[in-house]
Amino acid sequence: MQGRFHFYEGYSMKDVTFPVRVMYELGIEMLFVSNASGGMNPKFNIGDIMVITDHINCFPEHPLRGKNFPTGPRFPDMHEPYDAKLIALANEIADSKGIKLQHGAYVGVQGPTFETPAEYRMYRILGGDAVGMSTVPEVIVARHCGIRVFGVSIITDLGGFDVPVEVSHEEVQVAANSAQPKMTEIMREMIRRS
Repeated sequence: MQGRFHFYEGYSMKDVTFPVRVMYELGIEMLFVSNASGGMNPKFNIGDIMVITDHINCFPEHPLRGKNFPTGPRFPDMHEPYDAKLIALANEIADSKGIKLQHGAYVGVQGPTFETPAEYRMYRILGGDAVGMSTVPEVIVARHCGIRVFGVSIITDLGGFDVPVEVSHEEVQVAANSAQPKMTEIMREMIRRS
């Protein structure tokens, strides 16, 4: 896919996750997800690539709410939403190519506003390292379908620190575009080896 449907655009969770349902029906066994996100971990810099090791779902609606699809159980296990073997493979590839990776938990929020300084601090206290407006619903549905998931966040802005930093959508796009070739290089090699 190129792009995605966002909950903040007014789509329902059913619409947001419909492409994953289609991928499942097409026989997809692995899903790679990426996003632009705000970094809250003080060790992060703009342009870093963060491998998502876990997530915190702060969307106001759960993507599995309602009638259960027969693709998975009513109460799917989420102890490993992001596949540990795929993460290990990405780490190995990044090391061999001299690409620095960060690791952390991604907080999925509704949007469409960027976070206030207090919200950044709250999400950091909850255990988040990066925050964004996508990914989590798709990952939940993919795991419900038994699809293995690998995810990365490109850190496009920083928040929650002593001095508030103003951010624009244009700056986010510039930071994402600069990190994208490294992310693509890792993912291509992961696909080649899988």
